[in-house]
Amino acid sequence: MIVDERIVSFINSYYEDEEDIAEIIRKEAIEQDVPIIRRETGQFIKTLLEMNKPDNVLEVGTAVGYSAIFMSKYLKKGAHITTIENWEPRIIQAKTNFERAGVSDMITFIEGDATEKLPELTGKYDFIFMDAAKGQYINYFPEIIRLLADDGVLLSDNVLQDGEVLDSRFVVERRNRTIHGRMREYLYTLMNHEQLVTSILPIGDGVALSVKKTD
Repeated sequence: MIVDERIVSFINSYYEDEEDIAEIIRKEAIEQDVPIIRRETGQFIKTLLEMNKPDNVLEVGTAVGYSAIFMSKYLKKGAHITTIENWEPRIIQAKTNFERAGVSDMITFIEGDATEKLPELTGKYDFIFMDAAKGQYINYFPEIIRLLADDGVLLSDNVLQDGEVLDSRFVVERRNRTIHGRMREYLYTLMNHEQLVTSILPIGDGVALSVKKTD
């Protein structure tokens, strides 16, 4: 928890559960210990979608499909989501959840490693949600910046790693040092890239909000 738990609880007390399939899937994911977006992160995404009104959304890291289903509720008519997932058990569950939610027709589900699949994508995306393996963000970035439309929004989740990214690499457990170093490199890249304007915000487990400048 990177923000005082009392503050998070207070903020979340204003969000009412919507009794729909997305809420059912959210609760199922929590019961199964599947990592999904936190409620305050979801509300932030909802606000961004209302502001940005994207036609094309790209999500890297589908998991069980909750975030794609959540986003589909707040997109305008005719908008489309492309989402990528590599792990077979999650792929199977996400497909089932898309059918349960009745959103399969507005979602293109790409199965495979994003490192291989992102270079195959063409066109531009108005909103990109990065929510995959944290150690891979920096590796995905060259393709992400290529695919992001001018004035498009890139939202990267879990960038503060429960606060661990703040620590010296010598304090971090050896097995986590590679992820720690790569996330710091990713944040530095976002903050200093000539095509982006970026803010890092302590929402959920930390998000980086980037907007691509118009050429």
